[in-house]
Amino acid sequence: MSLSPDGLVQQSLERIQETDFPGARRLLAEGALLIDVREESEHAAGAIPGDRLVPRGILEFEIGKLGMPEQPILLYCRSGRRSALAADSLQGLGYAKVWSLAGGYLAWEAAGRPALG
Repeated sequence: MSLSPDGLVQQSLERIQETDFPGARRLLAEGALLIDVREESEHAAGAIPGDRLVPRGILEFEIGKLGMPEQPILLYCRSGRRSALAADSLQGLGYAKVWSLAGGYLAWEAAGRPALG
């Protein structure tokens, strides 16, 4: 049985941890890496301060350069969908402390760009 893109995201959401802004603040205070998995053009148009850009398409190949599998990682994208897929993928690579920011950049922007760090 094949899945639709929405079905794939839904499966990932069932396997990963999402966090809200207070949770994100706590994770970052504890030393989590904040990674934007959007494309470079999206990041250039606006980003959450203190993040590192690692586009979704190369994340699995580049993550080892940024942290160890025990390092907490907070991922975000535009809406939370790509970051959910990315979190699921990183968990498959052995990264146990991975979260996706619920609602992504759009939710952060809609909330008035609250300080996370």
